[in-house]
Amino acid sequence: MIIKKVGIIIKKDSAEALKMGQDLTEWFAKRSVHSVIDAVRDGMDMLVILGGDGTLLHIADQASRFQIPVVGINLGDLGFLTEVAVNERYEALEAILSGSIIIEERLMLKARINSGGNPSQWHYALNDVVISKGNVDQLVQISAWADQEYITSYRADGLIFSTPTGSTAYNLSAGGPIVYPVQNSILVTPICPFMLESRPVLLPASMNLSTRLEGSVNDVKVIVDGRLAWSMEANDLLEIRVSENRLLLITSPQKGYFEILRNKLNWGGRSVTPKLEGSGPV
Repeated sequence: MIIKKVGIIIKKDSAEALKMGQDLTEWFAKRSVHSVIDAVRDGMDMLVILGGDGTLLHIADQASRFQIPVVGINLGDLGFLTEVAVNERYEALEAILSGSIIIEERLMLKARINSGGNPSQWHYALNDVVISKGNVDQLVQISAWADQEYITSYRADGLIFSTPTGSTAYNLSAGGPIVYPVQNSILVTPICPFMLESRPVLLPASMNLSTRLEGSVNDVKVIVDGRLAWSMEANDLLEIRVSENRLLLITSPQKGYFEILRNKLNWGGRSVTPKLEGSGPV
């Protein structure tokens, strides 16, 4: 992959990100690469995200539409998507320019609300689509279908529809499983369900999902990648599909997925990775 045009997306209201972006434009210029701050344009070869995962989520839809590979430099906290550390940024970018990269295709969801037979426009999510009861004290009841086959009715604080990429976000906090990020699947995870029998479900990505809000409950919202999309009222249908486009995420060949998980989630507490001895081909 030859890189000649780069968009640099900076975290909103961050002086640190702005200064770093300005420095990067000079760094790219010395390598005969044209770069523009805060622009996502068709024909760009790469987007560099300076911020946290939220900054990357904000441009994921545009990047997937134009099929522009994205690399994230983490200025936030956990940073599952923006995996490059600030002190490693130049080394990582040099490796990318030299072609030493892995590009993963990350599944995205699209969702729309159907109220009284009037469907809305589709909204797109890299992480998740969440039905949330907001500040209402009572539980909500949500009926769910997969390819028009009834799954169950959830009594819970809400319901999460997550991609494998988003499995380490809200889904994980709600007790859902971690799913390898390039799997083709959709997770359905209830939030604080009333019945312990209500468990997360892992479904094929080919399935078309529908949910309906039962009963009269106020202040129910649909949140798409952390942004309010719609208010949801009784008998409204929320339709969820896999998007036609996927996000092209640049990852480092030097860092495996499980290394990132160990570091972000502090798994095992080991500073040295043990080696697997005596293992051969099956």
